[in-house]
Amino acid sequence: MDFIEIYSDEQIGAITLNDDKRRNALSFALLEEFNEAVDELAGQKVRTIIIRANPGAKVWSAGLNIEELPENGGDPLNYHHPLEILMRKIQKIPIPVIGMISGSVWGGGCDLAFVCDILTGSPEASFAITPAKLGVSYNASGFIHFLNMVELNIAKEMFFTGEPIYAEQAKNLGILNHLLPTEQLEEFTFNLARKICQNSPLSIAVAKEQLNILGSARPLNPGIYERIEELRSKAYHSEDFKEGIKAFREKRKPRFRGE
Repeated sequence: MDFIEIYSDEQIGAITLNDDKRRNALSFALLEEFNEAVDELAGQKVRTIIIRANPGAKVWSAGLNIEELPENGGDPLNYHHPLEILMRKIQKIPIPVIGMISGSVWGGGCDLAFVCDILTGSPEASFAITPAKLGVSYNASGFIHFLNMVELNIAKEMFFTGEPIYAEQAKNLGILNHLLPTEQLEEFTFNLARKICQNSPLSIAVAKEQLNILGSARPLNPGIYERIEELRSKAYHSEDFKEGIKAFREKRKPRFRGE
């Protein structure tokens, strides 16, 4: 694999984001390998999976690859997008998934981190969701991932400002289960995985599915979903969306007009 590394030992599997050159941007190529890696580890019947970046990486993931976003009014993150497939896979797999966060997490990388079952982090960890800086719309499942992780007012601040939440605040908000000194993060996370592996895999699989069902049990009727999709369509057909992508490529501040 070119963008992902896989490791397994003692019933623990590890998936390492290995595209430091592109700040582990979630390109189609990386996501394809990521999906394959989860399937491979599941086939090995590991009892815990750890998702991590390379040691010392400043960025855990820069989010979706901006160069691959559609410019013709297409949905930038539809149901069949490989990131959506990966996140559903992580949620449905009957194995606990631990995100080990040792750098900054941006955009769709937050979505990926937030569907993990447990997050550990170092002081270098931060989380920023940046669609407003690009004029990009967000889908309903993405908003639910955030609302399952933080309170509504925190989600609003993150989406409205696009500014990072840093490690200490992330721990206080419950985003991070554990905040460790950088030099202790890996050992702590693998020890946590070993503790999980000592317990009944059937009991854990059943608990994970039940907790996910209950955690996502939000009473939304079809009319609400239709309105959400209408709002998303308005955003990704907008001039602001085109301007956001253009400004990113030209490395300048976007000039949004609300159109």
